[in-house]
Amino acid sequence: MTSEVSQLSLSELPMDNWMAHLPSALWDTPLCYMAIPGSHNAITYCLDKNDRSPVDLTQPDMLQKLDKYMKPIIRPFVYKWAIAQESSIREQLDSGVRYCDLRIAHRPNDSSNDLYFYHGVYTTITVEMVLKEIKEWLDVHPKEVVILSFSHFLGLSQELHTLLVSTIKSVFDSKLCPKMECVTLRKLWSQGHQVIVSYEHNIANCHRELWSHIPYWWANKCKAEALIEEFERRKQYGRPGGFFVTGINLTEDLKYICSHPTESLKDMVMSTYPTLLSWVKQQKPGSNTGSLNIIAGDFVTESRFIPTVIALNENLLKRTIIPES
Repeated sequence: MTSEVSQLSLSELPMDNWMAHLPSALWDTPLCYMAIPGSHNAITYCLDKNDRSPVDLTQPDMLQKLDKYMKPIIRPFVYKWAIAQESSIREQLDSGVRYCDLRIAHRPNDSSNDLYFYHGVYTTITVEMVLKEIKEWLDVHPKEVVILSFSHFLGLSQELHTLLVSTIKSVFDSKLCPKMECVTLRKLWSQGHQVIVSYEHNIANCHRELWSHIPYWWANKCKAEALIEEFERRKQYGRPGGFFVTGINLTEDLKYICSHPTESLKDMVMSTYPTLLSWVKQQKPGSNTGSLNIIAGDFVTESRFIPTVIALNENLLKRTIIPES
């Protein structure tokens, strides 16, 4: 192996432009075989803290009733466990995030067509505002590619789906990558595409710019060791064929919240990152059984999560290098 390559550490690339700085040996690797850092519940840094905003309709009936009658006591708990990212979308992209988990809702009793994000409660900023921010960021970073996963739709009629798809197309226009078999950086760069949109609704079948929903491995565990055990079990059965996400996001349950009354989701997540990242470092991207692709987490800008995921692509580089005789 040449000394130049052996000294290469992808974790030290400039995070806002890491794709542009990847070695040319990776430009023809399908993106679904690369390690890509992602943001779980990406737009939760701007949840509406105005008490007039209802909790979202996916929350248990009991919580909705308690929130209605005991809002000053209940709301602080909701916020503490609903915020999964504190950094804005620009800060996340600057930090190297290239996959965003976007959960879309139409607020109840809202006569407008405005759509928001939600997790526990709704956001203060609209979907259109965030998409325009992403587009402006991409204009300044022409070799970066983002994967936007629209899912968990709440309260959207067929008309609102049609409106959302129209908004996605008008905001990103020629940046949208149509469905295709094999997507590589070289191909995307040559065609000027920067956005892959996956859409968890059958309307995706009617639009060549909308990819079908990207599978998301969710362990539904509140302990890092249990999450790792679940993913090791799943890896034995092989990876999905195209893009897929491994979500190293922990999930609190009512029992956990009640037994940790002074904590927040951030406390829980940050305490487990050392264990989770030591597992991530052992993973490999690629097409083999047990390989991972997109890895998503909470509070992704607060640890070494993003550079750790990007560095996994060094495993792909090693395969393209012939040792010197």
